[in-house]
Amino acid sequence: MPTIITHAIVPLAVGLGLGRKAIPPRLLLAGMAAAVLPDLDVVAFKFGIAYADALGHRGFSHSLAFAGFLGLLAACLRQWLRASGWISFAFVAAAAVSHPLLDMLTNGGLGVALWWPWSEQRHFAPWRMIQVSPFIHHFFSARGAQVLLSELRWIWLPVIAGSVVLVAMRRMGGRPPAH
Repeated sequence: MPTIITHAIVPLAVGLGLGRKAIPPRLLLAGMAAAVLPDLDVVAFKFGIAYADALGHRGFSHSLAFAGFLGLLAACLRQWLRASGWISFAFVAAAAVSHPLLDMLTNGGLGVALWWPWSEQRHFAPWRMIQVSPFIHHFFSARGAQVLLSELRWIWLPVIAGSVVLVAMRRMGGRPPAH
């Protein structure tokens, strides 16, 4: 898995790129929480649930169904989030789905149960260029530094670049640059 910080950067960059009018601060925070929430499944280890189980790490909480559920919850909370139901749903569901998609790009673990409950099969992307993050007790090590450099290269820099492009487009009124 990428680090928890990296999971949150994706909706943060998109939200900042789109601006406060499109993504109000509360919705931005909800998206960041939704992007991190799937990894709470590590609590399952404390209850003796195996990694490969549907309720284990990278299981149901890493599925499109779970992301859709979080999106529906956000739509129900649209007034508190200060956005329309559709925008709340779309932003939070997309933020939640970014989590398993990033995990599918890592070079470790058992894959992601993206299609749960229809299938418990675990999946990886064809390209697995992101170093899998060590759990917290090994994070502050040379291996942890390698992971952060991998995430910087493959996630942070492209996402920040995309955010800068969104901000530039917004400032130009959505018009493409003149040649």
